[in-house]
Amino acid sequence: MSQLFPKLPLDEWIEVIVDGLDENLGFVFDLISAAIGGTVDLFNAILTGLPFWLVIILFVLMAYRAGRWTMALFTFIGLLLIQNLGYWEHSMETLALVLTAALISVVIGIPMGIWCAKNESVQKVVTPLLDFMQTMPAFVYLIPAIFFFGLGKVPGVIASVIFAMPPTIRLTNLGIRQVPADLIEASDAFGSTYWQKLTKVQLPIAKTTMMAGINQSIMLALSMVVIASMIGAKGLGADVYRAVTQINIGQGFEAGLAIVIMAILLDRITQGVGKRKNA
Repeated sequence: MSQLFPKLPLDEWIEVIVDGLDENLGFVFDLISAAIGGTVDLFNAILTGLPFWLVIILFVLMAYRAGRWTMALFTFIGLLLIQNLGYWEHSMETLALVLTAALISVVIGIPMGIWCAKNESVQKVVTPLLDFMQTMPAFVYLIPAIFFFGLGKVPGVIASVIFAMPPTIRLTNLGIRQVPADLIEASDAFGSTYWQKLTKVQLPIAKTTMMAGINQSIMLALSMVVIASMIGAKGLGADVYRAVTQINIGQGFEAGLAIVIMAILLDRITQGVGKRKNA
């Protein structure tokens, strides 16, 4: 089929940009890789270094404080099942990846959301970028991530952050914008500084909405574990991917069940934290 206009060499432009970044900012990517890899290793060392029963007790206590005793009971049974099936170490590796991705999403996403709430021009620029981050197929993120950071856990975390960060930014922005105007006017009338108004009025009122964004970021990061396993990230995703390639239905079900249990735990605990902070 003939084209009305010559094809734009978009692929060649992207290649030139990526090559230029790698040539001029290689040391930056090395520092990022070291920081992310070190964070994942730290979380993994803590989670796998502690006795499994102590980790279960800690999760049960968090679940009880965040919810009801029924959630604590589900946490106890679910984590014991994961340990019994032999997926404990891989589950902790997955949790380390998710916690690292969630931490980066929060550290970058909350300030960016605050900036969007304070500046309309920034919001107009950031919103299309967030749409792009959420709609672009996750596999596409893996290509530059592999190019800049190689194979392993680091590109998996990078891809997870790109995919999972938008809800934190969007809901932080929304939460601050929903703070009643009369409270802002009252804080201004009492002579509050920008920082006082942000930390004493806006952020406390927006906490529930912000925690909802963090909750969604954690869930999206967890949903990336199987895709990240394709580029060498360890954890439950690797077990699922191996089961798919070997058509091992039983192993795939067990690893998938472990992911579901982890997802429910993280979802309920973060939801409970948001409700408690709002109380």
